[in-house]
Amino acid sequence: MRLVCLLASLLLALPLPAKEIKVAVMPKLVGIDYFRACEKGVREAAEELGVSLEYDGPDSPDVSRQTALIETWIARRFDVIAVAAVDPDAIAPALRKARQRGIKVVTWDADSAEESRDFFVNQADNDAVAKTLMDIMAKGIGTDGKYLILTGPLTAHNQNMWMAAMEKYRQATYPNLKNLSEVPKATAEDQALATQVTMDSLKSYPDLQGIFALTSVALPGAAEGLRKAQASGKVFLTGLSTPNSMRPYIKDGTVKQMVLWNPVDLGYLTVHAGVRLVREGISGAEFEAGRLGRVKVRGTEILLGDPKVFDAANIDEFDF
Repeated sequence: MRLVCLLASLLLALPLPAKEIKVAVMPKLVGIDYFRACEKGVREAAEELGVSLEYDGPDSPDVSRQTALIETWIARRFDVIAVAAVDPDAIAPALRKARQRGIKVVTWDADSAEESRDFFVNQADNDAVAKTLMDIMAKGIGTDGKYLILTGPLTAHNQNMWMAAMEKYRQATYPNLKNLSEVPKATAEDQALATQVTMDSLKSYPDLQGIFALTSVALPGAAEGLRKAQASGKVFLTGLSTPNSMRPYIKDGTVKQMVLWNPVDLGYLTVHAGVRLVREGISGAEFEAGRLGRVKVRGTEILLGDPKVFDAANIDEFDF
């Protein structure tokens, strides 16, 4: 009996094994190159940190389906929920509920209402993205040229922030550049629609000189629209997309330059941020994020870094 009691005492004295951290990561939608690249980084970080991972999302940018999946993850008691929000306000109630249940909430790529999450992992400073894009356009069509903007869903927070920053920078730096439509052309993260919208715009705006396409789907769609309309080289096109999606259009000159960050690194940083929140919290101006080294924290934003310009000289150096 004494031996049993002694063994029981020893077992009670042993430290309990650390609870496995459960992380759930949701893109705006699955099945496109950009978010497939993000997923690579997500899985890399999860393996590196030894956490349980679920990566899932809707097959179209549908906030109601995002919300339904968040409700499922709340019920399954994940420790971290990380979401690229389709609509910052519509998704906020579900995220607030997750936080009330003690779940750490991180947004990434596209933010939600600030009070509904702990931190936003921002792929690049909005002003830096805006400046880089507008400088490229001004160089391509001249400082008094005329342009249009193609976006994804009109509710997309990141794209709305970029467009606001672009307009502010245009007014200050290129006041004679003219946006031919105050309302951007929505393409709903649909590449075929972006192609059609581009071709329709060429007919509707005969004085059109340049197009911004602000999503990884809209830019190759717009490039294909220029090809089909035989307007490659006649209308200047730039925007945001992945090198793998844009390589043929860069190579044939349909697009001279485009802008992005490394989406693999964005996914990787998102998981690092979520796990750090659970293990020790995030405070101060920076923290260590694995192979990325020290990353900057600005309020409740975690910054991946500066945007990068891709062109024919460097695009073959990247595979995502």
